[in-house]
Amino acid sequence: MERRPTIKDVAREAGVSKSTVSLVLQRSPLVKERTRLQVREAMAQIGYVYNRSAANLRSSSTGLIGLIINDLRNPFFTEFAASLQMALSDQGYAVVLANINEDAEMQAKMIGTLIEHGVSGFVVSPAYGPQESPFDAIARAGLPAIQVFRKVDDREDQFPFLAPDYQSGSRLATQHLLDRGCRRIAFVGGLAGRAVTQERMSGYLEFMSANGVEPVILTGAASHEFGVQGAHELLAHHPDVDGVLCFNDLVALGLLTASNALGRTVGTDLRVVGFDNIEGCEQSVPQLSSVSCGIPDFAEAISRRMLTWLIDGVSPETGIRTQVELVVRASS
Repeated sequence: MERRPTIKDVAREAGVSKSTVSLVLQRSPLVKERTRLQVREAMAQIGYVYNRSAANLRSSSTGLIGLIINDLRNPFFTEFAASLQMALSDQGYAVVLANINEDAEMQAKMIGTLIEHGVSGFVVSPAYGPQESPFDAIARAGLPAIQVFRKVDDREDQFPFLAPDYQSGSRLATQHLLDRGCRRIAFVGGLAGRAVTQERMSGYLEFMSANGVEPVILTGAASHEFGVQGAHELLAHHPDVDGVLCFNDLVALGLLTASNALGRTVGTDLRVVGFDNIEGCEQSVPQLSSVSCGIPDFAEAISRRMLTWLIDGVSPETGIRTQVELVVRASS
């Protein structure tokens, strides 16, 4: 009996990849009309017949992307999740979202569950943890995965890492505070020893070193509560500090609120800059200056790179840092 034509046969006849044929069969909007016609002509030429019911049984979750977020309570990550979901949805893909609440054990479980449910790939903003890399299970499954915002796995050739240009943002913020006349600048927030903390304070440290000034660094949780604590500690132990760059906006908003309550006028007595430019920056009193990471554009870039990887088999370039900008408001 003559063998029935397969997708591989169609791909060979049309001169395209197997994944492109699959996208045509799924009626994906990603495929150009000329390519679609080319594939359809090849199918007719070799007598290929697509059994959609059988395909649905084989892969009921085609087009799903697993999105692992370390902490959705932070509006920065919420905005990214929403932006990525919309970007992928525009291309016919759906996002399965897992909030792991900075819990490495939960992260491992969620990744395992999403693999079992047949996701096509992963975008991971990971939690830190002592056990095996969360990407080991993804590697065993042979799935593409992009690390975003934080890097916890050094196998960047296999799991590319992309993030905003934190170092440039740190430089912009510190230079701004210096230009505003600040003589003693502190960096507040972010857990010690974490690469993301080091990157976000790196520009600050450069300026302190260049000016021969001893840095004032208060590391701790990236939270509103730590910002409140930081305001009290600065007043008690570093009353000469007149400018603050915070690890993120949650820390900055806590520090701003507590400093006002302690009798320090933010924007004149004390100038404060946050990092991330979350929506709450415009609602604070005074409005908070912040380094914007351009999250909608960043999410679009991640979506584009993931789909290129899935469709064309071309993995993204690693180590890319996307543009940031300083949004100046009344707090500085």
